[in-house]
Amino acid sequence: MTELSRMPLQPVTIALVRHGETDWNRERRIQGLTDIPLNDTGRQQAAATAEALRDESWDAIYASPLSRAAETASIMAAGLGLAEPVHVPELVERRHGALEGLDPEGRAALEASAATIEGLEPRSAVIERSSAALLALAERHPGGRLLAVAHGGVIHSLILHLSDWTLPAPGYRIDNGSVHLVRVVDGALELVEPERLTGTGD
Repeated sequence: MTELSRMPLQPVTIALVRHGETDWNRERRIQGLTDIPLNDTGRQQAAATAEALRDESWDAIYASPLSRAAETASIMAAGLGLAEPVHVPELVERRHGALEGLDPEGRAALEASAATIEGLEPRSAVIERSSAALLALAERHPGGRLLAVAHGGVIHSLILHLSDWTLPAPGYRIDNGSVHLVRVVDGALELVEPERLTGTGD
């Protein structure tokens, strides 16, 4: 073992970006693993988020392979002069099973009538897979600054976990194009700021 290999990795900053808007987002339908593409507003949000991050230095961009996240990341990569994003399957949205495609009224009706939701991925599984993926990315980029384009359910789950379930506050929305910063220090993830930037301009 070399001396370098015994040294702790340098802290890594990761900006978690929620993908741009889709038609199902606009209709407030649950997407989960259903692969709904960006709409024109979503593409504009992706470009605006890249512009908001332009003054900072970024080393690489990664993304969920679902098309809404992958296209958001490609638009951002072009805007920031980065190489094309690398897809990370563990960053896909939470699987919602029988809830996918439902609007708020349909979801409420199903949840009221069913003791369990068929096919719904446990939040603990979302946290485990997404955390492991971010730690693995940090190992590739010691001291780096990374972008990871993911989904509202993934980002929400990570914020809950990293804040000991004190955040997000009731009513808080993880908007399309929003940016949340986490950091990897000594092999552990930590929340830097609940919301660092937003690309939506709300």
